Amino acid sequence: MVPPRQEKQTSRRAIVKKRITVTAARSRQRQDDGDIETVAVRGRILDAAFAAFMKRGYAGTSTLEIATRARVSKRELYAVVGNKQEMLIACIRERARRLQVPADMPVPHDRGTLARVLASFGAQLVREVSDPTVIAVFRLAIAEAVHAPEVARVLDFIGRETSRAALRQVMAGARSSGLLAGSPARLAEQFSGLLWADLIVSLLLGVVERPNPRDVTARAREAAAAFLALHPPPNDAASRLHRPTVLRRLRAR
Repeated sequence: MVPPRQEKQTSRRAIVKKRITVTAARSRQRQDDGDIETVAVRGRILDAAFAAFMKRGYAGTSTLEIATRARVSKRELYAVVGNKQEMLIACIRERARRLQVPADMPVPHDRGTLARVLASFGAQLVREVSDPTVIAVFRLAIAEAVHAPEVARVLDFIGRETSRAALRQVMAGARSSGLLAGSPARLAEQFSGLLWADLIVSLLLGVVERPNPRDVTARAREAAAAFLALHPPPNDAASRLHRPTVLRRLRAR
């Protein structure tokens, strides 16, 4: 039986998710309906909105300031992009597109291909999320957590969920091919933990530099190797005997 408090939190989260979904759909419809000139104006407005959010914060930015920066009237701003939350959603969604599984990513049918897929997609995640612009969005969400919690909700639902869904997709494909056992969501969470360790926190704090391409590739390959060592083929009993050794090595890193 689900505790009343947990049930209430789940219900509240579902309501928030539904609201964001509706707003995102409205924003996407505006984007799809525009002609070339409207698309150009939309891009200018979103660039202005993002710059204003970074400078003044989400709560401290007015639609008038965004319209002034974009050199459009407030009426045109609302017609082309919508309200402030729609602008935020559009800004985050544009960047979240790069966190999806590439269309040409091979479907893993053997462990070698799975290792390459995980390493490739892991490198893509680290490369995109460690971008200074993306880190700035995370910092904005943290800074506005009290006064404008919708920033974090949008970032989590549209931004972070994109990468989580992509990883779940990879894990589900590997499970269907008999390469892994377990919940795709849990498997994705474990790989993500191995991939990031404390890097994202260090980037947010500004105590480390963005990893260079070589470091990104090495990190992703090591995470993929560690993950597959922790999750041997479902029918490979011999490999499972070595799993405690792998765990000790990871803890010693």
